[in-house]
Amino acid sequence: MPRFVDTHCHLAMEDFSEDRPEVMDRAAEAGVERILVVGSDEAGSTDALGLVKRSGSGRLFAAVGIHPHESSSASSGIPEAVEEMVRDPKVVAVGETGLDFFYDHSPRDVQERIFSEHVALARGVKKPLVVHVRDAYGEAMEILRRERADECGGVIHCFSGGLEDAMAAIDMGFFISFAGPLTYPRNGPLRETAAALPLERLLCETDAPYLSPQPKRGRRNEPANVAYVYQKLAEIRGLTLEVCAEKISLNASRLFRWGAE
Repeated sequence: MPRFVDTHCHLAMEDFSEDRPEVMDRAAEAGVERILVVGSDEAGSTDALGLVKRSGSGRLFAAVGIHPHESSSASSGIPEAVEEMVRDPKVVAVGETGLDFFYDHSPRDVQERIFSEHVALARGVKKPLVVHVRDAYGEAMEILRRERADECGGVIHCFSGGLEDAMAAIDMGFFISFAGPLTYPRNGPLRETAAALPLERLLCETDAPYLSPQPKRGRRNEPANVAYVYQKLAEIRGLTLEVCAEKISLNASRLFRWGAE
């Protein structure tokens, strides 16, 4: 049975409050060995790290930070509590951070400043970044270059850009992660990008509870569904599912350094 990793989900959110143990059981049954639980603001980061610590399973790891949508909540800077959490051994990445100029839920200048602070924090603690980018690839790449993000690396999660955007990130030592949209029928250009990128720089994720893959669209997403993303990536790359899963798992271990049991 192939063994998978889900490199980005929001398992600590209220969407899973009624059946989180069952969600975890389904993930295990589907072969999901490791899950990165991601925070989006101070409270969500606290919840993510708390869930990881309570699980005690060695399967869950955390990323903590301020999502660009929530940048206004940290307009005076990254909260001290988040900076403290980043240093916890169970926190393997800084984020989710980045820029979102599609929704503009926070002013763009605030997003850019808080994003820059995350890069500096990641460099300081020597942990990778988890970066969200939507309709702002040029601006995000400029900040990553200016703030020397190549010194910490990271991942552009739920990638939605083009080949040039992806290669700009890879040139700085970043990984590119694909989620449910890779399986959507109208996303041919995204699949073309996934086919052209170096396999050693690719990851797979769910972004659960969001962005369910095509066979599960219209329903809440969950970590077990990451298998559909792997299946599509394997098809695109002309690989067996087993080989694809092994390669992606190795990539995730290289980035997050979460090692083996």
